[in-house]
Amino acid sequence: MTHIRVLPHHELCPEGAEFDAEPGESIIEAALRNGVHIEHACEMSCACTTCHVILREGFDSLEPAEEKEEDLLDKAWGLEPTSRLSCQAKVGDADLVIEIPKYTINLEKERH
Repeated sequence: MTHIRVLPHHELCPEGAEFDAEPGESIIEAALRNGVHIEHACEMSCACTTCHVILREGFDSLEPAEEKEEDLLDKAWGLEPTSRLSCQAKVGDADLVIEIPKYTINLEKERH
């Protein structure tokens, strides 16, 4: 099992969260199963950037992003070198610490 720690997010988990995930499972699948409702407007089909997360620890343990994910990440709000789409990032053997950005580009959710 891989341990995932989610840093506090003002809306989704103000206290932060910690849970275990199975290697090979996506970060978002593990988060949703454990009550951390990361947004996923495209239903986890790698067609948007609403499930963007920033890995603060464990980034190098993940398989590299494929070209489609990289192209979408270029559009993500708050992009950092350790950003990934949580629907595409599969958990490996190393523990992870993730940060969920404050905003997404989902204009409907952000009420724009």
